[in-house]
Amino acid sequence: MNRIKALIFGSAAFATVAMVTAPMAAAPDGTRPGPKSFAHRAHMRGGFAGGAPLITIALKHKSELNLSTDQVANLEKIKSHYQSQVTPLHQQAQALEKEIAGLTQQSPANLIELKSKIQEAEKVRSELRYLRVEALENGRSVLSTAQRDQLKTLMQAKLEGFRGHRGQTS
Repeated sequence: MNRIKALIFGSAAFATVAMVTAPMAAAPDGTRPGPKSFAHRAHMRGGFAGGAPLITIALKHKSELNLSTDQVANLEKIKSHYQSQVTPLHQQAQALEKEIAGLTQQSPANLIELKSKIQEAEKVRSELRYLRVEALENGRSVLSTAQRDQLKTLMQAKLEGFRGHRGQTS
């Protein structure tokens, strides 16, 4: 299970770099109602969630981006729609990961059932990834080219701050 977590965290780091170069993306707003599942941890918190909450960041910086009232309303609608779609999928992924963990603890493991659960979990992750890309495209269509460029600059500065913070020793 630790190897799986390490793989996911590595993937999240890669996704962070990829998302910074993308003009727009969406994800949950980073609130923490309680301990998050393995599937949730695939998203990094603190502004760069798995598909980085760029819509949330754009909304927080609406004055700097000079967003119109219509743009703000459209971005909030995209964010809300995205969150309503991914919440049940995150719950499903969490349940599947618990089942997979249970199956791997059995001796001997039922490899056929384990493979089926892993494939099911991957389908859920695939759907989550698609929904993130869909939100990215919908958000991109709301912003002007100048706004997308400005948001990209904001995100690069935020990433550099994140990297600098992680590099400091206590």
